[in-house]
Amino acid sequence: MATGVGEARGETVLVTGASGFIGSWTVRLLLARGYDVHAAVLNPDDKAETEHLLALAGGDEARVRFFPCDLLDGAAMLAAARGCSGVFHLASPCTVDRVLDPQKELVVPAVEGTLNVLRAAKEAGGVRRVVVTSSVSAVVPSPGWPAGEVLDERCWTDIDYCEKNGVWYPASKTLAEKAAWKFAEENGLDVVVVNPGTVLGPMIPPRINASMAMFLRLLEGCTEEYKDFFIGPVHVEDVALAHITLFENPSASGRHLCVEPICHWSDFASKVAELYPDYKVPNPRGHAAGAGESGSGAEEAEGAGPAVHSVGEDHKGRRGEPPEQRMHRLMVMAGLLLGALYSFLPLCCWLMIKPCF
Repeated sequence: MATGVGEARGETVLVTGASGFIGSWTVRLLLARGYDVHAAVLNPDDKAETEHLLALAGGDEARVRFFPCDLLDGAAMLAAARGCSGVFHLASPCTVDRVLDPQKELVVPAVEGTLNVLRAAKEAGGVRRVVVTSSVSAVVPSPGWPAGEVLDERCWTDIDYCEKNGVWYPASKTLAEKAAWKFAEENGLDVVVVNPGTVLGPMIPPRINASMAMFLRLLEGCTEEYKDFFIGPVHVEDVALAHITLFENPSASGRHLCVEPICHWSDFASKVAELYPDYKVPNPRGHAAGAGESGSGAEEAEGAGPAVHSVGEDHKGRRGEPPEQRMHRLMVMAGLLLGALYSFLPLCCWLMIKPCF
């Protein structure tokens, strides 16, 4: 996990998606290093998006200024980028649920939003570098990659495979990143990219994000059956620090995979079940385990992840638990889980950030 505080920078930078999971941690570390922040959020009038960020600045409104983050509004993005020496583009639609209109809900906002932010950075003047948050979802699925060869920054997600299989989030991140690289090349804009894995860790914002929702669903139970896949957990603070390091290091360039251990989803679920036996977490064979009881016993298809069943609340009956208490409990549990994953799960391979630090 990242540690340490850098020297004061005296610069102003834009963070899109500032109120989100990674965004809030990025703002926190930027403020600690002396940056002032233009925080682009969906609704600057929504205290759920602004109060926690303002608190990070000790209530100093001169250190954090809020701007509307409508990715499809180029003028709004330009207003937010003016006066900034750097841009951290984190905002992009992300969901673990199925989407009804993938173009409208994922692809267009991701691609056009990224281009609007890059145009704003170019037109604002004074922006020396843009750090774009992509994803390992822009690296895999890639069925054509040579078997047995470790995945690295050369690998790209297969768009045709995504479209044929209705895997739209990876498609949106891949198309957005490729659009960013094309714009950077054609317009002479300095762009670097971070490709994080499954980001977990303590939450600053009051609302849960997509990756932590996967963890929460294991604790509470859900109806989905997850197909055979691997995940690459990574601590949110490390991801935030990676963004800032790439901005500050002039020699950094290209894509940067940011992942800790690589583990199968069933191993992840097993570790969660082991750490939190009081919760109805499914085991790798598809049985909902917890509270000393077995689940339905329904068998899952070979190669599928755990089939987990909705319980609506955990067995201790925390349905009426205050939101802030529930969030704190989730934060603590996620921290313990990450430590256990890093220490005990088999590391099938490592995908490391390039040596740019």
